[in-house]
Amino acid sequence: MNTQSLNSGPRAEKFGSALFVIVAGAFFVYLFRYYMTGIGGPTLIAVTLVPVTFILFSLEELRTKNLYPRLGLTANYIITGVYISICITITLYLNREFMEIRTVRAGMWNKSDLLIGGLMFVLVLEYARKQHFPLFVINLLLIAYTVYGSIVPGLFWHPGLSWTRVVSAMSVEMTTGVFSHLPQLALTLIGSFILLLSVLRAFGCVESIINAASQLAAKSSRALPQAAVLGSLGVAAISGSGAANAATTGSATIPSMIGSGLPREKAAAIETAASLGGQLMPPIMGITAFIMAEFLGRSYWDVVARGYAPALIYFAGVSVGVYLVSVRYQTSSGSISVLRPTVFDRINLVVYGAVILGLVVLMGVMRLPAMIAALRVFIVAGLAVSVIFFVVTYRTQSSHDFRELAAPFRRFVEQFALVTADLTLLLATLSIMTGVFVITGIPTKVGFLLMEAAGLHLAVMALVAFLFAALVGTGLPPAPTYILTALVIAPPMIKVGVDPWVVHFYAFFLAVWGELTPPTSVVAAITAKIADASFMGTLFSGLQLCAVLFVLMGGVFARPELVLEPGLAQLGAVGLLFAATVGISFGIHVKFSRKKIPDGFIRIGLVCLSILVIFHPSTILASSAIIPIGIVVAFWIMQQKKKAVG
Repeated sequence: MNTQSLNSGPRAEKFGSALFVIVAGAFFVYLFRYYMTGIGGPTLIAVTLVPVTFILFSLEELRTKNLYPRLGLTANYIITGVYISICITITLYLNREFMEIRTVRAGMWNKSDLLIGGLMFVLVLEYARKQHFPLFVINLLLIAYTVYGSIVPGLFWHPGLSWTRVVSAMSVEMTTGVFSHLPQLALTLIGSFILLLSVLRAFGCVESIINAASQLAAKSSRALPQAAVLGSLGVAAISGSGAANAATTGSATIPSMIGSGLPREKAAAIETAASLGGQLMPPIMGITAFIMAEFLGRSYWDVVARGYAPALIYFAGVSVGVYLVSVRYQTSSGSISVLRPTVFDRINLVVYGAVILGLVVLMGVMRLPAMIAALRVFIVAGLAVSVIFFVVTYRTQSSHDFRELAAPFRRFVEQFALVTADLTLLLATLSIMTGVFVITGIPTKVGFLLMEAAGLHLAVMALVAFLFAALVGTGLPPAPTYILTALVIAPPMIKVGVDPWVVHFYAFFLAVWGELTPPTSVVAAITAKIADASFMGTLFSGLQLCAVLFVLMGGVFARPELVLEPGLAQLGAVGLLFAATVGISFGIHVKFSRKKIPDGFIRIGLVCLSILVIFHPSTILASSAIIPIGIVVAFWIMQQKKKAVG
């Protein structure tokens, strides 16, 4: 009995892992077929694959023993089997009845339609309960408000909708709810980019970028913190995630920075600030940028082309802050030993550069749709890294194990399936939230309150929006923070004459800021854990380094040319905002005098001059304010050189 019990566990795990790989492979093949042919359309893709994403989620939770840890292995397998059966039933039913549901029975759905749709609705809520509990609670409260709105007094009163209406709106209507535009976006446009990211990760491109950035630190530990910034910038361009950046680059850079003499909290804060740029850096700016394009009704490239200027300001500003922190706190000046780049590293860097260039050329120059551009680059890059992998492996190894040869391809399929499934279910969860907003009219009511509170004054409206986003961002990731903020602030701000690009980029910056909003921050939590540092200390230091985000928030209103049209028109705004960022960074991080009063006077003066550069309507006067900032910065640099010589 004991031997059988011991053996059953590993066998069950192998079976669960094999089943996951099979489902992931089928998921990839089905989506790749859609990317190549477009057969079926995005709505049919959603009703077919949203249930499959829950199967993938369940199998991944099962094989990592995170499904229902308090229950036994047998119970978990039974529950997973039930989930798989339900999801297969949903997929088959909705495919068979797809045209009938959308045409003949539209608005008059039968009990079977509502039952099948309701089951998927409940499964998405269960995903949210396990993975994004704050979203789960918000959705439950919104659903309760939808049904029982008649008991809510004042402006937010409404007569209430039936449970049948709620279930249909969240499922079989397909214009709102779990099969609507957001999960369709995850499976189609965003999924095509995830293909590209997954193949780069599977063949070690991320590690190669980190190794290349580490070469900067080989000569001097003073350059090591900048390696963290450059590494995160490179990884950001293909990850689009602050948390993913922190986990990948931070595991290599944080211990090295601590070893070079930086305090643990400062090392973690540097990686936090650098990793946060993963949401900002084109050509893949995170899922929020894809949602922004959807909200604005513009192409993804239109967002990307405008996003380069703010992203470069952000990373340049962080780099300046990191340099000042390293000068002030780093105690060691010895060299850091790093591994020499391998053949694979050099090849991966060439492929990485080709991928970025290919996306820019296909989307920006040839004006191809983003999904087609991503697919073409994926095919070329995938074939290239596969051929190179086989050739290098054949030449460098005498024996060739099939599992070893198949490993990167298996990693690719698993990575693609996991990321796409999780993103699809997250956006299906957000679609429940946005669906409730639509059918209850919440944005209109909140927008009315916003305009009333602000008295139609733009500065006050922006401040109220900031406070709203900060509150939302304490418990939600950037994507839902952006959605909620955009739904609430966009209509009233656009109504008073603010350009939609300005409004949505402001909401975008607020969403990125929400990733760092105290007292919760996933990025800071990851870096603090890697550094074994205080979470709140890391968060506070990270906020100082991320002051450039506040420059971007104010600058997008004061210098709207930053995002109105991509190209040369952005250069003036970039120059002014970068100069302001330098002034604010020196005001925060540099100690100009041992005496508090002169030091405080200089630092406050720098910050005030920087605010003048950002907000003054006269470009001439704003540009003139850069001169005293430059003088102070130059004086400090000269003092540092004298100290180094002495």
